[in-house]
Amino acid sequence: MVERYYQELLNFLSRQLRDRDSAADLAQETYARVAAVRRSGEAIIEPRALLYRTARNLLVDRHRRRETRGENRSDHPGPLAPIEAMPAPAAFEPDQALDAARNAQAMLDTIAALPLRCREAFILHRFDGLSQAEVATQMGISIKMVERHVKLAMAACRQCRSAWEDEA
Repeated sequence: MVERYYQELLNFLSRQLRDRDSAADLAQETYARVAAVRRSGEAIIEPRALLYRTARNLLVDRHRRRETRGENRSDHPGPLAPIEAMPAPAAFEPDQALDAARNAQAMLDTIAALPLRCREAFILHRFDGLSQAEVATQMGISIKMVERHVKLAMAACRQCRSAWEDEA
C-alpha cells in the first residue's frame, strides 16, 4: 500500500500545503494512522479512500491548530485560509455562469443533432469510456466505422465550440 499510493498522496498534500517538507510529514502521519487501523484488525475495504480521508482530516486539524495559535492571518492567505479571504471563482459570476450554461446546452444540442448511430458511438466512446474496439463490438460495426462516427461527432463539437468563441 505504501509504494502504491505514497507519491500520489505526497503530491496531493504538496499542492494543498505548498510545502514539500510539511507534506512529507503529513503523509508519514497519514500512513502511521492507517497502519494503526490495520493493526487493530479492522478491515480496510478502500485503502486509498482511507488514506485520503485521513490526510484531509490531518489538514483540517493542522489548520485548526494554526488558527488557534493565530498563525493564519488574512494578510497571508494560504491553501487553507478562511473562505472569506479567497476570491470567488470566475465561474460564479452571473454572466459567466449564464454563458457556460448556454455553451453547455449548445454542445448538448449539437450532440443530440448527430445521426443516431454516430451519436451512440460517440457517447459510448467519449462519455462511457469504451475503447473503439469495445464500441464496435457492442454496436456490431467495424472499428473503422466507429472511427468515422467519432471523427464526425468531434468535428461537430469543434464547430459548435468555434461558434461560441466567435460570438465572444
